[in-house]
Amino acid sequence: MRAVCWHGSNDVRVDTVPDPGIVNPRDAVVRISATAICGSDLHLFDGCIPTMQKGDVLGHEFMGEVVAVGDKVGNLKEGDRVVVPFPIACGHCYYCEHDLWSLCDNSNPNAVIAEKMWGYSPSGLFGYSHALGGYAGGQAEFVRVPFADVGPMKVPDHLRDEQVLFLTDIYPTGYQAAEQCNIQPGDTVAVWGCGPVGQFAIASAKMLGARVIAIDDVDERLSMAVRESGAEPLRPSDVGNTLQVVEALRDMTAGRGPDACIDAVGMEAHGLGLEGWYDRVKQGMMLETERPTALRQAIMACRKGGTVSVPGVYGGLADKLPVGALMNKALTVKTGQTHVHKYLQPLLERIATGDIDPSFVITHRMSLEQAPQAYEMFRDKQDGCIKVMLQPETTAVH
Repeated sequence: MRAVCWHGSNDVRVDTVPDPGIVNPRDAVVRISATAICGSDLHLFDGCIPTMQKGDVLGHEFMGEVVAVGDKVGNLKEGDRVVVPFPIACGHCYYCEHDLWSLCDNSNPNAVIAEKMWGYSPSGLFGYSHALGGYAGGQAEFVRVPFADVGPMKVPDHLRDEQVLFLTDIYPTGYQAAEQCNIQPGDTVAVWGCGPVGQFAIASAKMLGARVIAIDDVDERLSMAVRESGAEPLRPSDVGNTLQVVEALRDMTAGRGPDACIDAVGMEAHGLGLEGWYDRVKQGMMLETERPTALRQAIMACRKGGTVSVPGVYGGLADKLPVGALMNKALTVKTGQTHVHKYLQPLLERIATGDIDPSFVITHRMSLEQAPQAYEMFRDKQDGCIKVMLQPETTAVH
């Protein structure tokens, strides 16, 4: 089959690799009809995530048709059309039974690597390094899905692929980020980053009753947030450094600050001035692994007693975080990979009833063979690119 493979920093290629098969009786094999490039895939593309190996198949946002099932998969059959959550979960450990699916204890066969990095291991993830299981991803023609009796969800035929594809990751990720803010009617939520996850965090916060301030320096992303979700825009470059962003947010909230702040940027934030230069130098010298400009600003800007929600991906160590502000303002911080399984059915219902059409984020539709160009375009923000959907030419059906 054809698949998008990692060959090193800034080097992805579409290679011919062996077709996947049933390895465990709880497996399924899915023929991919649609997949996408996620903002967190860019961390792999940029070489910021360790334990990648040449030839690893990328991609964790994908859906398609079941073409084979193991003997212990009783909920699926050949021909079913499914979306597949990006975290892999066993369904029976303590964490799965408590709706903490992305913390599954049994799905990462390389847990010892993650434990050395973070103390404990989260779940395995599709296409996201050997520290998180080494599973082949779904930017391919076919994919093996472990624990298929737990993860995949069947979707109705009347909904197009592009409407349901993002149930696999970015729509639940944005929704969880907003839900973690415990939004009350009239609350103000500031969202750093208007990429795809930021767009869904903004849309979800609006659905939950918040006033939303969208923070980004990319015009087309800000325009999408305003047009699709009614957000109020704020450009950091218009106001300056972190303290000036904080002051601007105070001015927009009668001096109090946002009730909740969402960092939808993560480890590769583009800082301004001395702060941005500092992070780039330290990251380049491997003295820190993150560029946490957005997280610093979120902590400093949030009102006293507020919530900082972090869906943006971080992988290691960050410098100059304002821990004093975090503690003395009595902030609540909520983070984590998304518990996608928890949100699949309720968010599918929102799509089916017309509350939201997630396809609004798609700016480019390309073939799987065009993935290398798509990665570069997405990373470099060329041609107004916000979200790329990829389709294998021989398997796209919806």
